[in-house]
Amino acid sequence: MNQSSGYIRFIRENLPFLGTGFLLSFLSSFGQTFFISIFGGEIREAYGLSNGDWGLLYMVGTGASALVMIFAGGLADHFRVRTLGILVVWLLASACLFMAFNSIAALLPLVIFCLRFTGQGMTTHVATVAMARWFVASRGRALAVAAFGFMLGEATLPLSMVWLKTMVDWRTIWIGCAVFAVLTSGLLYHLLKLERTPQAMAATTHSAGMNGRHWTRAEALRHPLFWAMAPAVMSLSGFGTAFWFHQVHFAEIKGWSHLALVSVFPLGTITLAGSTILYGWAIDRFGATRLLPIYLIPLVIAFVLHWYAPSLGWTAFAIVLMGLAGGGQATLLNACWAEFYGTRHIGAIKAAAAALMVLGSAIGPGLSGWLIDAGLGFEVQQLGYAAAFAFAALILIVPTRRAQAALTAAA
Repeated sequence: MNQSSGYIRFIRENLPFLGTGFLLSFLSSFGQTFFISIFGGEIREAYGLSNGDWGLLYMVGTGASALVMIFAGGLADHFRVRTLGILVVWLLASACLFMAFNSIAALLPLVIFCLRFTGQGMTTHVATVAMARWFVASRGRALAVAAFGFMLGEATLPLSMVWLKTMVDWRTIWIGCAVFAVLTSGLLYHLLKLERTPQAMAATTHSAGMNGRHWTRAEALRHPLFWAMAPAVMSLSGFGTAFWFHQVHFAEIKGWSHLALVSVFPLGTITLAGSTILYGWAIDRFGATRLLPIYLIPLVIAFVLHWYAPSLGWTAFAIVLMGLAGGGQATLLNACWAEFYGTRHIGAIKAAAAALMVLGSAIGPGLSGWLIDAGLGFEVQQLGYAAAFAFAALILIVPTRRAQAALTAAA
């Protein structure tokens, strides 16, 4: 009860800044795979694509966005969220219009690039960098609150969009998304009237990382811990993305309707909400480092269940387990970059991590689509995904212990 009232008080006292993270996270939905994949069937039909073709085009566009993220992400260290965030939202709105009005198959990778770069890439990046920089002692809770924007989108948009497609042309829906993004940018501007630039922040507002230092991106990229975390960063974004991306195909091979499948997605989102609150509190209480190696374990079980799933109930349970791990993905990783390497250069460091995440989400759909066309069933692929999650968890054990020792020594 005290924890719940503490969260409410924390939100009330920091509403403009937390509201910014929440809204940006929600808007990122328009560039997330779970949203784009809702229209996968219509896109393949409109452009005459197979599962493999669609996955390959998606991989190319998403991979390009990962490359650009490396350079563009550092802008968060130099510009206000009120400036950079609103610009990114306008670009996201333009990308939605691009999807709505494009009729040329050759331009589809560019459409995907624009949506992924502005949505999953920069909108999410600006939101998480802002939370990590603006909040120190309460960083976990701030990241958790911001993540609720993404959760709201994941919980409400798939079912509502599948329902809306029965009445409205799918391209018209994308126009509506663009209009919504533009209107929301006005609210973001209002919330951030008092925001300071990163350069204007006093040095005392920055928190140092391992060994009491503020690591640059070049230093972080030379540190083994960064690369030990890479499989964790890429695995859920890659294989989780593959699952959402091929959700229509997955429903078909299991013998379920698409609407029946998406109807269980809110169960995962409800679990994700509770998990995110719990992880946010635990990060502030115990530190992100101690929690990092364990959050992937539910995913191992979840993807074995996706392979097995003789009925929708088993997949529903797997979705719940994905939500349980998703709370760690939404908060732990973002908190870890600040905890390990400090906040002074967090924008540039997080940009490199975001590029890995986006790259993973590019590889997943492309690889899985190619394997489907090659004859390896999508349900069998789930076992390989489970093994990848187990590997990503195991290789974190030793590096995180060493990082904890370095943080303790600095303290």
